[in-house]
Amino acid sequence: MAPQHEEDFDANLAGEEGQSEETKSSWFKRIKKGILTSTAEKKETPEGLWTKCPECNFICTMNELREQLFVCPKCNYHHRIGSDEYFDIVFDPGTMQVMFENIRSKDYLGFTDLKPYEKRLQEIWSKTDITDSIRVAAGKINEQHIVIACMDFEFIGGSLGSVMGERISRAVDYCLEHSTPLMIICKSGGARMMESAFSLMQLAKVSGKLSQMTDARIPYISFLTDPSFGGISASFGMLGDLNIAEPGALIGFAGPRVIKETIKKDLPEGFQRSEFLLEHGFLDFIVDRKELRERLNTLLILFNN
Repeated sequence: MAPQHEEDFDANLAGEEGQSEETKSSWFKRIKKGILTSTAEKKETPEGLWTKCPECNFICTMNELREQLFVCPKCNYHHRIGSDEYFDIVFDPGTMQVMFENIRSKDYLGFTDLKPYEKRLQEIWSKTDITDSIRVAAGKINEQHIVIACMDFEFIGGSLGSVMGERISRAVDYCLEHSTPLMIICKSGGARMMESAFSLMQLAKVSGKLSQMTDARIPYISFLTDPSFGGISASFGMLGDLNIAEPGALIGFAGPRVIKETIKKDLPEGFQRSEFLLEHGFLDFIVDRKELRERLNTLLILFNN
C-alpha cells in the first residue's frame, strides 16, 4: 500500500472523535517525506542480549541461559559451550590451573586453502584468548583432584592438530606423575587438514599415551559433546574407562548427510545422537550438564575406593 502524505493523514485525523491532539501526536510521527511511522523511536537491542533455542525456538536472555548452564529451560537442548564454561561448571572455585598454554601451532607445511594456514592462526589468536583447539587444566571437584582437557570448537572446528596431541600427551604424563584421573571433553570436527600427516599421527600418539593410563590403573573418562566427529570418535574418544555424553550430542565418524548420500538409504531416526549410541552399547550413560559436576564427584569417589 502506498504511504499516506501529510495532507491525507491530517484529514483522517480530523475525522477521529474523542481524541485530543496530544493523544493523536503521541500515536504517530511524521517525517520529512510524509511517510507515516511509529512515534516511538526504535532502540537498538544490544547484540548478544537475547538468544533463541535452535531446537524449540524458545527465546530468553543470555543471562537466563547462563544461569541454566546454557541448557534450554523449555526443551533441555544443550547449547554448545567452550572450555571456559565447562571449567566453571566442573571445578571448585579457585582450584583451576591451566597448563601447556605455551605450546602453539605452527605452519610447517606452508599450507594454503582459502587463505594461508599461518594467517588463519594469526587471525584467530588476534580475536580470542583461546590458544588452540584444546585447553588443559588441573583442579578439584569437591576437593578431589582431576585433570580435564576440553576442546574448543571455536578454534578451527576443534580440529585435531599436533598441539592438541601434544597437550593431551603432556596431560597424561602429569596424571601418571600425580596419580590423577583424566577427563577429555570432546567437541571436534576431526583431524586438521592443514597439518596433514602431522594431524593423523596424533590419533596413534594419544591412544598410545592413554594405554599408559590403563597400565597404571588411573581412570580416563571420555565425555562426548556436540559434535564429536572424525578421528576423535574413531580413536581416543571411545577409549575411556567410561564413555559418557551429553543429551542429544551428535557423535560419529562421517556426518549423517554424507552417509545417506553414500548408502542411498534413509537413516534411522535419531541416528548418531547420543541416545541412539547408548541404546546400541557405545556409551555407558548420558549425563545432563546440570548434573555433570555431581556425577563426576560420585565417579571419583568410586574410582578412589
